[in-house]
Amino acid sequence: MKILVLGGTVFLSKAVTAEAVRRGHEVFCAARGASGGVPEGATLVQVDRDRPGAFEKLAGEQFDAVVDVSKYSVNWVRDAIAAFGGTTPHWTFVSSISVYADHGTGSDELLPALEDDPDEEFTSERYGGIKVASEIAVREAMAGREFIVRAGLITGPDDPSDRFGYWPARMARGGRVVVPDSPDLGFQHIDARDLAQWIVFAAEERVTGTYDSTGPVMPFQMAIGEIAGATAPPGTQLVPVKEAVLKELKISPWAGPRSLPLWLPAAWAKMVGRDVSNALANGLRTRPLAETALDSLEYERGLGLDRARKAGLTHEEELEILTAVS
Repeated sequence: MKILVLGGTVFLSKAVTAEAVRRGHEVFCAARGASGGVPEGATLVQVDRDRPGAFEKLAGEQFDAVVDVSKYSVNWVRDAIAAFGGTTPHWTFVSSISVYADHGTGSDELLPALEDDPDEEFTSERYGGIKVASEIAVREAMAGREFIVRAGLITGPDDPSDRFGYWPARMARGGRVVVPDSPDLGFQHIDARDLAQWIVFAAEERVTGTYDSTGPVMPFQMAIGEIAGATAPPGTQLVPVKEAVLKELKISPWAGPRSLPLWLPAAWAKMVGRDVSNALANGLRTRPLAETALDSLEYERGLGLDRARKAGLTHEEELEILTAVS
């Protein structure tokens, strides 16, 4: 197959490219190239999707499948469809579970669709609304040729967010490790390599439809235990801290500075409680969490376990919490 990946230099799109090359496909990546190169065996076509006529270098090319991981722009999505949609038999659009309006109940109601607006502040709601508009654009144009992947938490090596990687990196240092005491919280993730395998498989087999595309739900405490079991040295002590204490100390949930990554308040609990049985029935396969943790730790070590992070607690911040609960 001849596959066009819109991206190919960072995380999921890079993993999709590598998987497609591994399976013997001819892969072109349309990207600026500012974030790095593409996997060996793929061809980079330098494209800036912010510029008019972005796809002129690919004019006249026809592809068996297109994979679009556009994050923030419905205009990017429409431009790509205008350039390639008419002749492409299979179109993957990577969306997000952020399209859902209510993460407390797990309702399937979607956010209102939003158009691009450079004058509006970027928020999680705008992100979800733009993804909704992008999904609509893909469905309307591709009419039964679309494969829409509503990804949840994507993990594994090369993750630029620092969220999941915080845990194997912190566990590897041992000692007393602050963990959220949230017994009812679930955990869902998808290793980027597993999602990439499914995306390429779907292109090969012409799988279509819209899917919540993450792994099965497990208790959060079990997930933390599996990560610790794979990466923590003997003698490591997990110290559960109540949500009320974390809030009092202004520890943020999910991501960002001064946070406990992947912890969610009850109002967001169903963000990690989506039913993925349809995806699993249509070819999605997931690897053991311990494998993702070990591979993520190797990646973290390459970056440096003591580096400044985008997400997680510093040593001083964790000590502040441990002092407060001792």
